[in-house]
Amino acid sequence: MRKTWGVALLTLSSAPALATSESTPMQCSQYFQPKNWLPLSSLPKNAIDIQADNVEMQGTASAEFSGNVDINTTKMRLSASSALIDKERGLLNATGPLTYQDAFTVVKSSGLYADLNNNDISLLGADYQLTQQVGRGGAEKLYASEKEISLYNSSFTTCPVEAPFWQLEASTITLSKQDGWGESYNAVLKVLDTPIIYIPYFTFPIDDRRKSGLLAPVLSSSSSKYGFGMALPFYWNIAPNYDATITPRYMSKKGLQLISEFRYLTAQHQGLIGVEYLNKDDAEPQLDSRYLVHWQQQSYFNEQWRLSIDVTNVSDDAYLTDLDSKYGNQTETQLNRTGILSYLGDDWLTDIKLQNFEVLGDHTESYAALPQISWRNRTPYQWQNLSFSFLGDLSHFRNDNLVITEASRLHIEPSVHFSVEDYAWSFLAETSLLHTHYEQDGDFSNTSYEKSVSRTMPKVRMHTQLNFERKTKLFNNAGIQTLEPQIQYLYAPKREQNNIGLYDTTRLQDDFAGLFREQRFSGVDRIAQANQFTLGATTRVFDNDSTERFNFSIGQIIYLSDDVKPSAQASNVETNYNALFAAETMVHWHRRWYFSAGMQYDADSKDLIQSHTTLNYRGDNNKLVQLNHRYANSVSGYEIDQIGIFSSLPINQNWQFVARYHRDLNASRSVEVFAGIQYDSCCWAIQITGGRHIETDLNQTINHDNAQFDTSIGFNFVFKGLGGKSNNGASQLLQQGIFGYRRPYFLNN
Repeated sequence: MRKTWGVALLTLSSAPALATSESTPMQCSQYFQPKNWLPLSSLPKNAIDIQADNVEMQGTASAEFSGNVDINTTKMRLSASSALIDKERGLLNATGPLTYQDAFTVVKSSGLYADLNNNDISLLGADYQLTQQVGRGGAEKLYASEKEISLYNSSFTTCPVEAPFWQLEASTITLSKQDGWGESYNAVLKVLDTPIIYIPYFTFPIDDRRKSGLLAPVLSSSSSKYGFGMALPFYWNIAPNYDATITPRYMSKKGLQLISEFRYLTAQHQGLIGVEYLNKDDAEPQLDSRYLVHWQQQSYFNEQWRLSIDVTNVSDDAYLTDLDSKYGNQTETQLNRTGILSYLGDDWLTDIKLQNFEVLGDHTESYAALPQISWRNRTPYQWQNLSFSFLGDLSHFRNDNLVITEASRLHIEPSVHFSVEDYAWSFLAETSLLHTHYEQDGDFSNTSYEKSVSRTMPKVRMHTQLNFERKTKLFNNAGIQTLEPQIQYLYAPKREQNNIGLYDTTRLQDDFAGLFREQRFSGVDRIAQANQFTLGATTRVFDNDSTERFNFSIGQIIYLSDDVKPSAQASNVETNYNALFAAETMVHWHRRWYFSAGMQYDADSKDLIQSHTTLNYRGDNNKLVQLNHRYANSVSGYEIDQIGIFSSLPINQNWQFVARYHRDLNASRSVEVFAGIQYDSCCWAIQITGGRHIETDLNQTINHDNAQFDTSIGFNFVFKGLGGKSNNGASQLLQQGIFGYRRPYFLNN
């Protein structure tokens, strides 16, 4: 018969947070499943519960227990062969084999000595396993206190198997429960039981908390552009709301670059400042020092005032294409410098914007907006069934390198709306009065520009849509099919606009949705003349779970007079066809398969303007295959006709193959080839990649006959649990490069 003995002791300090199964990484959870320890719910705070087959009293303050001894306190649980407890001094001796468990560790040992009053525990011949994070090992002696675990002549690894791929052996390892970091002294890193490197002292994380120190080095690709590269990041945990990362980056063909990033977070502001500096580029000796500066900030002063800042500056046009940066894409032709102060009032919304662009390469110069103030009423004013809105814009533009060096613009636009919405139909009628006044400065000789220009014009739009639905057996036996025809009439009279410069205006996309827009340009410097009907319809199929399985949309603009066709209005705007006819479709016939396609077609000239086709398969375990085709008849004067494939194929639970390929059908050559294989396990990861892609030249195009290619080979190795993290998973590898992987635009990523 088992005996139970309750012992009243001094009050002990509170226990650390209890471990849960969610604390263990999902990938390794099948290997790390120690039984969660919980104190007995009926156990008083200052008591010990002891159960054993036999008990022998030694006076009134001590007792010896033997046979299946099970000891529980509010701090730990112990299962042992025998145990001796001194109640008066609060001491516990136990012999094994025994198992000790608290909220942080599970230990199998041959012997234990504990001071229960101070919660100090020593174990001999210990095999331990952490329960709140991945980690295990052995030690000749293990000492556990309230704040830390000390291991002597010990080992540490995150590998789950008995013969780990790597382990750290050290004379002393200290794991801080309070700080979340480990320290090792006189350590030897072993791989496959072979010593690799001796490290007198270093620290490593045992959870996600931050600490200043060197991070794992990053070996970059052996590239024809950069050569061999290595980066050694240093992380500086300045304060709980401030930190910085300073990274020396060595490139054998370019030299030593310093990359730094400072992040901050306060009650009102959050942001980062990034600086990259290369004193001398060995591959470009004619250039001076090369640098990039990036500043990004979001500020919330109160419920009404907001501030947004996004500024990037580089030393030369080729910086991003030559050196890469996470603050810009190598194919960008201009860098944005924007600051926006926003007021969100009860009645009015106002933005005060300062914007400038740094144009990279041989591209059209842009105007700086210094400033641009825009406003609109937050909620339309209601009268009867009419809604009244008002918006305005006051802007000053400047660029000393263009014909018009300075310009001020005032635009006001009152409008009135009448709308009716019902389940099966909707109708909208709106009319606006657009008034814009310009004051322009510059040398207007041999141009059509004028110093002072005013333009006033009305605009009328009427739009109606019907919604039909019926039951269907397409894709399943209980689906719903909809039919949504719509018609729009748009009228805007002709106004002379060649005497106005283009400051912040460009042509919008002419896809199916664009056919029903009330404007063809993003700004007000050009307002397209219109006297036209737009006819269109969309049909959709939903299954019984309301998941959209199919849609098809088609529409066309019908011009009521020839002089309002866009070809007659394209003066001073980049030449472009107009999608008088557009169609798009999506088929999602299986939860893993997606097909999407779209086209824009000029019905007058019988020219295909743009088209895209995508077939997408997504399986389990990151299995992915995508085929796509893109066509555009004019991009900066060149025809684009490309096919591409993305694939991510799991070989088994740990191995993954990733590849992408893009080919230019016009030039009959590949523009991007990439392949990689990676192994990812609980304790280590390796990634080997190789690629060849066309180098971006902002003064040339991708179809240039003398285009150069960059070839690279990459190798990345990570010991997990020593500060290394395999960030470049299969999905991230596919998104990198000139043509990143994207699911069809109307699907959630």
